[in-house]
Amino acid sequence: MNTRMRRIRNNPHLRPLVRESGLNLSDFIYPLFVVEGENIRREISSLPGNYHLSIDQLEKEVLELEDLGIPGVLLFGIPDHKDATGSSAYAKEGIVQRAIKEIKRVSKKLLVITDVCLCEYTDHGHCGLLNDQGGVENDLTLDYLAKTALSHAQAGADVVAPSDMMDFRVAAIRKALDEHGYKDIPIMAYSAKYASSYYGPFREAADSTPAFGDRKSYQMDYHNSDEAMKEIALDLEEGADMIIIKPALAYLDILQRAKDKFNVPLVAYQVSGEYAMLYQAVKAGLLGQEVIYESLIALKRAGAGLIISYFAKDMAKVLKEDKIELI
Repeated sequence: MNTRMRRIRNNPHLRPLVRESGLNLSDFIYPLFVVEGENIRREISSLPGNYHLSIDQLEKEVLELEDLGIPGVLLFGIPDHKDATGSSAYAKEGIVQRAIKEIKRVSKKLLVITDVCLCEYTDHGHCGLLNDQGGVENDLTLDYLAKTALSHAQAGADVVAPSDMMDFRVAAIRKALDEHGYKDIPIMAYSAKYASSYYGPFREAADSTPAFGDRKSYQMDYHNSDEAMKEIALDLEEGADMIIIKPALAYLDILQRAKDKFNVPLVAYQVSGEYAMLYQAVKAGLLGQEVIYESLIALKRAGAGLIISYFAKDMAKVLKEDKIELI
């Protein structure tokens, strides 16, 4: 005897009408990597289908994203100059600052979110300034992160997203923004960012691999779940408006717990390693392309309101045209 659930599942036209979760174009944020130089559109070997773009190539990219209906980008800059304090991160004419202005010149629709960190800009590759013993100096780093976020807001960023995982950086950034007349700029904090092995392809893309050591003293231990709830609570107390969970697919429990505990917008970052594994599995014929959609639905089902994904363009084509052309 068929149950009610079985009777509903039997009808392919009825199944979509009773689905609890779904994907929309408005769910996606697309990462962009901007580099110095001219006429550069260079595929990132560790992230096939994604590119290093010089600023003069942004107009074409932005117009494509607008046409696809993707509402926002997460902007990463790779500078020519690196030093101990990451000075290119907060330079008035830095790579990200100029990229923001160019995107805003081209588009009045695209939301510009900027990654706020020092790892791409320091000559040692760590996310903060170092002390004499080679350790990351938390309190000294805060001023530099605040300066970086403020410079992004001054250039026209819509949202700033600190990814460094320094303690109290949200409060420092909120104070700097408020004191300089940017009270309406939201902070999308990487609050539960784990010291994960899934970041490998990104570190090549952003040229941000540490010159020595690792980031386990400031990024979270992936054995821990309660700690993530504490980190999120602290960032919200300091003034964060949105929360990022990173990585995504292996951390669905963290997403679910955060959804149940905090009534704030949650963002899942489907990171470079997740992208690379799925891409290569599909390319090798081991999995069908539908697995990409399935992985993203899992993030929505667990509680994500927004998804940062290198698959954003592919998913936009799926949602608009009911097809995917990954390979």
